[in-house]
Amino acid sequence: MDDKKVLIAMSGGVDSSVAALLLQEAGYSCIGVTMRLFATAAEDDPAKRAAEVCARLGIEHRAVDLSSLFKEAVIEPFVAAYERGCTPNPCIACNRRLKFGALLKTADSLGCRYLATGHYAQKVLNEESGCYYVSKAADLNKDQSYVLYNLTQEQLARVLFPLGGLTKTEVRQLATAHAFANAQQKESQDICFIPEGKYADFICRYRGQSCLPGDFVDETGKVLGKHKGLIYYTVGQRKGLGLALPAPLYVKGLDREQNRVILAPEAALYSSTVEAEEVNLACGGDWRQPQPVLAKARYRHKEQPATACLTKDHKLVVRFASPQRALTKGQALVLYEGDRVLGGGLISSVSP
Repeated sequence: MDDKKVLIAMSGGVDSSVAALLLQEAGYSCIGVTMRLFATAAEDDPAKRAAEVCARLGIEHRAVDLSSLFKEAVIEPFVAAYERGCTPNPCIACNRRLKFGALLKTADSLGCRYLATGHYAQKVLNEESGCYYVSKAADLNKDQSYVLYNLTQEQLARVLFPLGGLTKTEVRQLATAHAFANAQQKESQDICFIPEGKYADFICRYRGQSCLPGDFVDETGKVLGKHKGLIYYTVGQRKGLGLALPAPLYVKGLDREQNRVILAPEAALYSSTVEAEEVNLACGGDWRQPQPVLAKARYRHKEQPATACLTKDHKLVVRFASPQRALTKGQALVLYEGDRVLGGGLISSVSP
């Protein structure tokens, strides 16, 4: 395996394009690779855009069809989680199974020592322990360390994040200076396979059936009206309920067994304790006793002081120093020490 050979995951966007540029300039032998995940219009083909950048850089480009794995590992769990009343983050599943799973196997087959992505994050090596950590990017407004919490030591040893020390403005400037066609390409804020952002409509199309309506109820069980289907609502939501109420109420919970959406005043949305499953801790350690951490419960959530420990069945219990609003099952709970990611898991239960 060539220590200067790198496979670069390229989406056709400006970030992964500049990642390829930087690695080439650093003396790496580069191969660009684009995952084909679902059908796209010819003018929106990410492989075509990535191939154009690779041609401009004079490096090889490949496209790999991972559509079956994407459906199995990302889309199906995403849909099933919504149907259970959870709110998942599919990018985390995609990172684990595809970008840092399947693409590392592709890197192996091509003799590449490293896999690089356009994530805004940094990799840090603790010289004493020999342990790698994901750390926050220099551009905190673009930091993506949250979605990388489940990388293993084996994966981290082989991953490169060329954009970790740059700002988005600097990345666009580099792309412009090298005449990349995507230099000013608009960023999508939506999930890649739901570009219109209408998750519930996508799920109905995917399942080939409409959602089952049910009751809006308050915390006592009093019926307040009819809802369109559980998948149309998330914890903390106020707008779009379609109810005329004497005082503002928010979605507090989704009762799958009785197909009810539970509404409550905003004060009822605050909780202090969560339990998470599918736990990954960057460097292991003894988590049997509560450890002080900073915990982040969703992508745009500011880390908050908390304690974390592991149960005997390897579930992560996190207790926040102060109650947090709208903690939601299915979201990732990520632990930090300063800028370093310690690990995390998926929220499976929420307690007062």
